[in-house]
Amino acid sequence: MRVTIVEDSVLLREGIARLFAEFGHEVVHTAASADGAADDAIAHTPDLVVMDVRLPPTFTDEGVRAALAIRAVRPQQPIVVPSHYVEERYAIELLQSDASALGYLLKDRVGEVRQFIEGCERVAAGGTVLDPEVVAQLFATRARSRLEGLTPREREVLALMAEGHSNLGIAQRFVISENAVEKHISSVFRKLDLAPSDLEHRRVLAVLEFLRAGR
Repeated sequence: MRVTIVEDSVLLREGIARLFAEFGHEVVHTAASADGAADDAIAHTPDLVVMDVRLPPTFTDEGVRAALAIRAVRPQQPIVVPSHYVEERYAIELLQSDASALGYLLKDRVGEVRQFIEGCERVAAGGTVLDPEVVAQLFATRARSRLEGLTPREREVLALMAEGHSNLGIAQRFVISENAVEKHISSVFRKLDLAPSDLEHRRVLAVLEFLRAGR
């Protein structure tokens, strides 16, 4: 691979460059900031861009903005974003248009050097590599967003479903009819986009969505 590295920490930048070299890859360009990153990607035509999330001058979202700018010019450009944290909003921005040839890895959770390099190689080949913690938090964010569409009573019904209550048990708890409970549950299924299926249990899927959201 021909690799471009954008990382403000000189030690980390040089360390990553040396790792790629040790595994037979060529680092064609390095930078300490995201300034001109899109132009550099065009000029150096790398097979992979490794871009930190937080870069000078504000150390907020410069890396993500640069990654999006690169993708705007070169839509298929493989990019790996290593970060110390799960930046949910930024990860969603990167993934929502096209998740192919994209990696989002947590620096502190990379257990082996080879694991990191192999992940980069998969991204360069067009694959998607996401740290499991990133996936878990994105699922939770999505679940929270979908649950926000529920009414307070529908959330209460879903909470009791998560505790294992039957329709009868829920009806007795709220002093309403089972038919009313069924209507609430049907509304929950509809708002969570859980269509009837012979292969999946909608009640279980709704509860899983509730638990993922941490509600």
